[in-house]
Amino acid sequence: MNLKRFRASLRLNQKQMAEKIGVSASYYYKVESGMRYPSFCFLQKLKIAFPKANVDELFF
Repeated sequence: MNLKRFRASLRLNQKQMAEKIGVSASYYYKVESGMRYPSFCFLQKLKIAFPKANVDELFF
C-alpha cells in the first residue's frame, strides 16, 4: 500500500490528511506525489496520527 491508497482508504482528501498529520498541504502533496522524500519529522507525525500505519509498507 502506498500513501495515496492509505489516504483514500481513510476517505480523506490531501488537505484533510495534511491537517491530521500536522504538516502543510503543499508539503503533503509533494510527499504523496513523490516529489519529496518524507522527512523523519513527517514520519513521526504520521505514526502519532495513525499509530497502526506501517511506514515500511507506505514508503518502502
